[in-house]
Amino acid sequence: MAYVLENEQCRVECIERAGQIQHFLDKDRQVEIMYQGDQGWSGLNPTLFPIVGNTWAKDYKINGQTYAMKNHGLIRYADLVGKQEKDAIVFTYDSNEETRKQYPFDFHYEMKYRLEGKKLYIDYTITNTGNEIMPFTFGLHPAFRIPQEKGEAFEDYAFVFEKEEHAKQFVMDPTGQTPYSLKDVTFKEWKCSRQDIEEAATIIYQDLQSKYLIVCWKKEPRLRFDFEQFPYLAIWTHPTTSDFICIEPWYGHADFEPGHDDFYQREGTMLLKPQETFTTGYSFEAL
Repeated sequence: MAYVLENEQCRVECIERAGQIQHFLDKDRQVEIMYQGDQGWSGLNPTLFPIVGNTWAKDYKINGQTYAMKNHGLIRYADLVGKQEKDAIVFTYDSNEETRKQYPFDFHYEMKYRLEGKKLYIDYTITNTGNEIMPFTFGLHPAFRIPQEKGEAFEDYAFVFEKEEHAKQFVMDPTGQTPYSLKDVTFKEWKCSRQDIEEAATIIYQDLQSKYLIVCWKKEPRLRFDFEQFPYLAIWTHPTTSDFICIEPWYGHADFEPGHDDFYQREGTMLLKPQETFTTGYSFEAL
């Protein structure tokens, strides 16, 4: 079933599978903004909870007991309960017997979509409904069509950041034999480059000062992406040549070397007390 938000400028359709956006149509330009899951990667724009990526060994420990989840956790693979409201779409998901086999905590997950003009707001609420402190990480994985129109090239696009950045970029050893490191990088914009992504596996920035970036085609603004609350920002596309790119705000990250199987001790892990709630969100706007 599709859930729809629509005004004179845009039409947004969402689906129950992971509560993902199926379509974001810019009516003025008659352009589909979102990747359709048809080129190498089966995802659309999943939520990463309660883990971003995975541990090095693909399993992890909670209080000495071993558990395992698929990459990016539980929500990505779940069918959520949808509710169409007048001006919003709300998806919810609750822990159950199957999730507890992979992640032994009780939670309530909720995401809400709101469309104002050409801007889509996505807000998240996670509540610890159990009796124990709940460790988790959280991230987002939206994929956007680039290039957006016929005759355009991937390499003609660039991400222009709000501020001149003096940030850290992760440098990983794919074998895991040496610990990851952080290198200093300075930039105002990043030109879309499959080679850059291939060399890094995933480009991951830490400590960005910008609250948003603008996706441009030959200096023409096409999309504004706001990610103010997130400590990490990743950029990825599929290794095969594909017409999409993912802009991924994260609170944590995958393991880049072995030895971090205690979930409580993983970098980026947040702790949520019983009955407390974590909230966050992001937005993007067709320009």
